[in-house]
Amino acid sequence: MARLAQTEGLTDIQVEILKAVHTFVDNEIIPVANELEHNDTYPQAIVDGLKELGVFGLMIPEEYGGLGESLLTYALVVEEIARGWMPVSGVINTHFIVAYMLMQHGTDEQKAYYLPRMATGEVRGAFSMSEPGCGSDVAAITSKAVRDGDDYVLNGQKMWLTNGGSSTLVAVLVRTDAEAPEGSSVYKRMTTFLIEKPSGFGQVRPGLTIPGKIEKMGYKGVDTTELIMENLRLGADTILGGEPGKGFYQMMDGVEVGRVNVAARACGISTRAFELAIEYAQQRVTFGKPIIEHQAVSFRLAEMATKIEASHQMMVMAARRKDSGERDDLVSGMAKMLASEYCKEVVEDSFRIHGGYGYSKEYEIERLYREAPMLMIGEGTADIQKIIIGRRLLEEYKTRS
Repeated sequence: MARLAQTEGLTDIQVEILKAVHTFVDNEIIPVANELEHNDTYPQAIVDGLKELGVFGLMIPEEYGGLGESLLTYALVVEEIARGWMPVSGVINTHFIVAYMLMQHGTDEQKAYYLPRMATGEVRGAFSMSEPGCGSDVAAITSKAVRDGDDYVLNGQKMWLTNGGSSTLVAVLVRTDAEAPEGSSVYKRMTTFLIEKPSGFGQVRPGLTIPGKIEKMGYKGVDTTELIMENLRLGADTILGGEPGKGFYQMMDGVEVGRVNVAARACGISTRAFELAIEYAQQRVTFGKPIIEHQAVSFRLAEMATKIEASHQMMVMAARRKDSGERDDLVSGMAKMLASEYCKEVVEDSFRIHGGYGYSKEYEIERLYREAPMLMIGEGTADIQKIIIGRRLLEEYKTRS
């Protein structure tokens, strides 16, 4: 295991899981990541391997066929996977968030129907709150579901679905204004619907279209898409939890664990960037000695290592707090902000250590340099995290006269 980013107090089972994933990453992901990324190829063989390892069911309870592990275990697994190739961790993350929302908020029937197949990876999850005109401003959602007899008819457009094409179950947040009592908050006028669909692109079922992949600077391989609903008819039993008006709170619960996940991904990329930098610094010779012996380079590596350690420990604290059942928006927001911002800095420092070779697609650091920025915006930008953190600090430290 890596010398940096160690975690105290793990069980023997957690240690064995992490060893297995670490080995898988070294043997099955790192050797092929650059080629798959440059070709924008979906990593089907890697995904199949992760299915065999049980990663898709890592946190799903044993009664539904999963491993029943904690969020901490999951976050540490994600950290390892992102060290190999960050988009693969995105495949797992969106699936997990949908499974988590089902575990926490689904009806007994929904849990029994979906979770066993999600544990094996047979059913693959995706979700979306964003729309073309809104991201973190969830109150600006315009997609709607209108009751029609025993069904609902959905219309609208969602954005930024990771796994949009390859998924077979999508959780979407839409407005259900007519279902809310008069004068209700906008946040109580939102409902999460569970949409089953076949994998693929185009019109995948009547009223539902998944356009082609969105072209991106980085984060390639995994499919990122839009989702268009045009008179999509769904039964009332597709409402998550069976009751309209609770969707915002269900999604925020999922996003909270998603922020721990983004922090874990940032830690994984940072660790890989450091590994590449310290190895290259011992091989590259300038002015008669390896560049690691130049103080400027050794100082840079020291700062990188410190940022990785701080990010990892913050991420672990957020995961453990969520596992304990405590409110976690403050700590998960801090972890996400710190880890993603430090990740950008660590990757850039590794890029600088590589010099001109860092600009070549032949070297892995070029890919990391394009992947790191996504983490600064995924699950809410640093500015959004600061808003959340600031509000929570005011709650804790509010002056009482």
